[in-house]
Amino acid sequence: MRNKQSYREKQELERVAMVAAGLVGERYSGVSSIEFHMTYFQRGLHPVLMERTLNFLPANYACFHMKCVQEGCTDGGYDLAPVVASLAKSRKKSTKGKIFCHGTNDTLGHASISYEVTIQYQKSGSKAG
Repeated sequence: MRNKQSYREKQELERVAMVAAGLVGERYSGVSSIEFHMTYFQRGLHPVLMERTLNFLPANYACFHMKCVQEGCTDGGYDLAPVVASLAKSRKKSTKGKIFCHGTNDTLGHASISYEVTIQYQKSGSKAG
């Protein structure tokens, strides 16, 4: 029974964090879409775990923390919110990088992702008046 409670508590905490992050349209006005293309890596013979593309629109929550998919990792993941904030602040369209998971696991530096973030901005055309 305790395990179910822990799962429910964890789900509720995740939901609260998403709501607290706000919507993309509220947090980053002028942004029409954000796309993440990520490749997840692990240590070992088969280093590529998966490739993943996520798209966020103005009506989506601006929660850009990606979970670590490495089995046995706790409290890990990848926070791409600072990457998005930096891009939006400078009005740049894209950036690439690599970050490591610092969650608890048997091996330090057990997983990482390489990412490309692309932001589309709303066109600022002339307004009829």
